[in-house]
Amino acid sequence: MILTVTLNTALDVTYRVPALVPHTSHRVTDRAERPGGKGVNVARVLAALGYETVVTGFVGGPTGDRLRELLAPLPRLTDALVRTEAATRRTLTVVDTAAGDTTRFDEAGAAVTSGEWTAFRARYAELLPGATAVALCGSLPPGVHVGAYAELIRAARAAGVPVLLDTSGEPLRRGIAARPDLVKPNADELAGLTGSRDPRRASQDARRRGAHAVVTSLGPDGLLAATPDGLWQATPPTAVRGNPTGAGDSVVAALLAGLTDAASWPDRLARAVALSAATVASPVAGEYDAAVHAALLPKVRVTEETP
Repeated sequence: MILTVTLNTALDVTYRVPALVPHTSHRVTDRAERPGGKGVNVARVLAALGYETVVTGFVGGPTGDRLRELLAPLPRLTDALVRTEAATRRTLTVVDTAAGDTTRFDEAGAAVTSGEWTAFRARYAELLPGATAVALCGSLPPGVHVGAYAELIRAARAAGVPVLLDTSGEPLRRGIAARPDLVKPNADELAGLTGSRDPRRASQDARRRGAHAVVTSLGPDGLLAATPDGLWQATPPTAVRGNPTGAGDSVVAALLAGLTDAASWPDRLARAVALSAATVASPVAGEYDAAVHAALLPKVRVTEETP
């Protein structure tokens, strides 16, 4: 099974409106609720692709109860979340149907106590031996120390489990020093880490800092992967309009699936680009349009670059 960690889970609410106009009222034409947070989205996509997945992290309060209720019927997905006293946050995404744009509002995460962190660490240690790979995803909630991901990476490495890190800022900086197998920043996060706006140079710098491989999201330009086996860029055949929320999480899901399948890097990247675009075509995060995915996958262009 693949283990995903979401320390800052969320109940994702999506509104669709005909047009988003500031300083006016809006009639919502469609509303959707989904269990969210980056690692939860990753797990939902992996389960839809047919991979056994376990979700852990923190959940609490009425919104946490609703999140678990929505997770429960999903096949191939196991809930191993740790309960907190504070309530799980919500995120609100407003989709402007006419413009094809989205506006997002994120509540602050619920505070985690030292006892709750200890309980999570125990659950994580129990789950690691059965995992083929682990993904550490998203921001850290209040109360969790900034080196938490580095701690979890070291535990995964000690257990012999490949680990992917998808976060930003100081947690990313400290996490990379613990030598994860893969990090997946976007271009801005990578620049913030290395100080370079050149993704190729910055990717190589991130590898020198400790990451075994670096896959950078370049938005509509696809992905850039700096690995021990070479440097590749994967580009989608066409731009896809829709809701980009969760597209990066689908990249993580595809990379984990490729790692589990022992796929080549070009194959992993093609799958990741197609799945990301198919997620943009889906109306809510953590889901993808299967028809778009199947149509785009053979058309993704993967080229080997000069380091």
